[in-house]
Amino acid sequence: MDRAAGWHVSDRSHRAFAVNQVDQPDISATYTILRHPEGGRKDILRWADAGAKPVAELEIYRPGGEWDASSAAGADLAGRMPQIDASGLEAAGIVESKFGTVALLRPLAGADTKDGAGACLAFSKRIDEPHLQISGWSCQGDNWAARRVAIGCLLSRLTLLTSGNEPKLAGLFAHAELKRGGCTASPSDWVTGIENPRLRGTF
Repeated sequence: MDRAAGWHVSDRSHRAFAVNQVDQPDISATYTILRHPEGGRKDILRWADAGAKPVAELEIYRPGGEWDASSAAGADLAGRMPQIDASGLEAAGIVESKFGTVALLRPLAGADTKDGAGACLAFSKRIDEPHLQISGWSCQGDNWAARRVAIGCLLSRLTLLTSGNEPKLAGLFAHAELKRGGCTASPSDWVTGIENPRLRGTF
């Protein structure tokens, strides 16, 4: 999808981000950098289990001239998720992260929205300054609460390796690190409001 829209893999670009997942030795990770002729860049981290089944994805999108300001945040998420007939997403609450409030989404009714193993939960966060979008999904955990915790930890562990010539990006991550918490939360730590679950504490 990205290549059809003008995106191409950039093998010469250096990794700008990292996620510490040392506590999951059975998970393998890949890192892909896509660039657009009009200046956009996407850093995409994907994880798979021992059987090569996708379990999570994290995309950091720094827009260029190709950016469509009218598009919904995470508009392409449904197509990126390993979900059968995931033609759209619906709100599934929020999670507080070190980057602020992050919207959670799940496949619309008619897709696999059961709260059990195999279902996936998506997330999306748009930041205005610097212009940045963080999005992705996780299928880790046996229920929605466990997946919210997994997403909170994923965002907590996201770090900046290099900002290049973007001081505002460096500032964003430096400020976010002051709000970072640990990843020892369990589903019982959640205030599970029907459409507005929050994790106690901040990441």
